[in-house]
Amino acid sequence: MRIFDLSLRFKLPLWGGALIVATALALSASFAVQTWDNLKQDLLKNAEDVGLTMARSLFPVMLHDEMWQAFEIVSLPFAANPESAFAESLIVIDSTRKVYVSSRPEAHPVLSPLVTLGREFNALDRELTLAPDAAIFVRDADAADRIFVAVPIASDGVRLGTLIVAYNKSLLWQRFSRLSNSAVWITLLVLGVLLPINAYWGRRMMEPMRLVTERISHIGSGELQALDPSIYPYRDEIGLLFIAYEKMLSELREKGEFEKEMVKSERMAAVGRLTASIAHEINNPLGGMLNAISTLKRHGSPDPVTQKTISLLQRGLAQIRETVAALLVEAKVKSRPLGASDLEDVRILVAPTAHKLGAELLWSVALPGALALPSTLVRQVLINLSLNAIAAAGRGGQVSVRALAGENQLVLVVENNGKSLLPEQLTRLFEPFTSFSEHGHGLGLWICYRIVTQLGGSIRAESNEELTRFTVLIPLEAINDANTTQNLPD
Repeated sequence: MRIFDLSLRFKLPLWGGALIVATALALSASFAVQTWDNLKQDLLKNAEDVGLTMARSLFPVMLHDEMWQAFEIVSLPFAANPESAFAESLIVIDSTRKVYVSSRPEAHPVLSPLVTLGREFNALDRELTLAPDAAIFVRDADAADRIFVAVPIASDGVRLGTLIVAYNKSLLWQRFSRLSNSAVWITLLVLGVLLPINAYWGRRMMEPMRLVTERISHIGSGELQALDPSIYPYRDEIGLLFIAYEKMLSELREKGEFEKEMVKSERMAAVGRLTASIAHEINNPLGGMLNAISTLKRHGSPDPVTQKTISLLQRGLAQIRETVAALLVEAKVKSRPLGASDLEDVRILVAPTAHKLGAELLWSVALPGALALPSTLVRQVLINLSLNAIAAAGRGGQVSVRALAGENQLVLVVENNGKSLLPEQLTRLFEPFTSFSEHGHGLGLWICYRIVTQLGGSIRAESNEELTRFTVLIPLEAINDANTTQNLPD
């Protein structure tokens, strides 16, 4: 992997660290050059000051040829502490460029010609010959080991000799090394503080970017994960990116919900067209059967048991007709008000199924009287929910059905302790042709949902490990007469 392909979590600290190191090196190099130049300038200035001061003291001594006194003058700077001496040696030469006195007589014998003291002194002698009248002469050759500062010993135009201040460059390097070592340690200390801070802030700033990138890369798979605003609570560009991501996430969720509703609407519209065509085909034979039962009731003389059975069949067929009518667009369903006998019919119809599957049926109904609701539609909802609950409970399970009429609404609650529903199942329960059992066709709950919504009510499902509950709320309307007409919009 190339370095430019690394994550910004690593690349930003690396580039920041490299910039800090490069800046530190550049500053250190600039400091080193400036320090070396300042040391040299200080050295030459010190040499000039000392040379001029000593030259004024040496002039009368040389004028009276007091050699020992001249030796004391040039030896004085080295007498107290030789190691702290500012120069390597002080040499006084006369007008013939021979050694008059020296702070190091063993190295520079008296009356020795300057050219005999060594290669560097020989070069100095040639340059002094070329510039005999120079006030102050400095020789600092790159290849030389010493720096020479020559100060004339003169007064009132009379020059008796020259004071040579000799510096060994190693002393200059020692002072430079001490200052450089201090600078290096300070630089390392600063780097030791700045580099960890740079690494921390680099990763701290790029972590939100990484999270946003990771979340965006998962959007294609349908994972819309929100970001915790406390991760980066600031209002800079990264903070604005967080806000933009949350806004995009909200819009994507709205779009997803809208698309789901569109798909659901298209599916329900297709099912509606299908059920409408089927309903018309069912109504014809259904009407014939209802007419036959009415004729049998009017002209026959059945016994009470047969009469009760015929009435039950008539209500059941009427329920089928009105349920089918409710599925038609803009259907107008005529039905009598809901009464306790209608709910009792539901119990009679579902009890055999519960007995067959081995489920316990608990029935609790409390209706004060007739309710302004179409009885056949409410019965259909309760039958579908009860049969589904009995099938889910299975053998040894328990099903509880409760109906309670309040002042403004009818409440139906159907519970079972069978297998719980998964969250993804709960989101699609009321869609047509969505079945979660081997024997279901996926229309029962859809029909319940359609009937309840047409009645202006609501139906919801909840499920956990212990219980699955369906709750239906249907608003009540005033009873005008014994037969209530309920207009059911699609």
